[in-house]
Amino acid sequence: MTPADAITVGDLFAGIGGFRLGLERAGGFDIKWSCEIDPYCRAVYAKHWPETMIYGDIRELRNPPYVDVLCGGFPCTDVSVAGKRRGITGPQSGLWSEFARLIGEVRPRYAFVENVPGLLSAGLGRVLGDLAEIGYDAEWDCIPASAVGAPHRRDRVWIVAYAEINRRESWGKNNAAREPRRRESDRGAVRKDVADPAIPRLEGQVAEGFIFRRGQGLPAQCDWWAVEPRLGELVDGLPPELAGRFIRVAKGCPDRVNKLRALGNAVVPAVVQWIGRRIIEHDAR
Repeated sequence: MTPADAITVGDLFAGIGGFRLGLERAGGFDIKWSCEIDPYCRAVYAKHWPETMIYGDIRELRNPPYVDVLCGGFPCTDVSVAGKRRGITGPQSGLWSEFARLIGEVRPRYAFVENVPGLLSAGLGRVLGDLAEIGYDAEWDCIPASAVGAPHRRDRVWIVAYAEINRRESWGKNNAAREPRRRESDRGAVRKDVADPAIPRLEGQVAEGFIFRRGQGLPAQCDWWAVEPRLGELVDGLPPELAGRFIRVAKGCPDRVNKLRALGNAVVPAVVQWIGRRIIEHDAR
């Protein structure tokens, strides 16, 4: 695919560039601009892609340049089962409404959305309804990082929406007219362990041969499923005058808290890469 034929992309809630990295690895995508409010993440993004225009607060972004794809993982804080479950209208996850507004303003051919599994029971209906209202159909599923070779679960909901007028054929078994699917583990109160390795995965659909099962394909010293990757932890909340000194002395890294937060919020590029290739295949039909 030549640069002139590339599928153009607007990268919302860009973070440190996980979506962008995955799409670049898929090939055939050209990221035209991004949007990220966090100063640390913006600095990391700008370091790797200094030529890209980075907008700040999504709430202030109006009528940006046209792109074929709008992608992004809007904040999960209010829909995660690990949080207070304020829902899709909460102060953070409520930024979905800004994502939907921009889809309506830009009118891309595709919208590519990511969030945590808690969205299935605390907002997926709203997301699909908003997309339908502005003329987009959607396919969705829950794809774990383990489906692309990672030794941990990191389940995430992935949604690909497309303008109904451009729809050639359904490329999945779900659509916006159906009720959101709910796993048994998505119901009820908040739990400490939100993984359930017994739930069937997308074997043969996502990355055949790379599905991790308990005790298979994992490192020799590891026979368990981790919900999320094991990252070193560091207590945040120290006064500014002490925080920098504490982090430097304890870890030799003054930005450790920011780095862990940015990594924790990032998407897995390999999953984005796989879905990106499916978008290219579908677009070429």
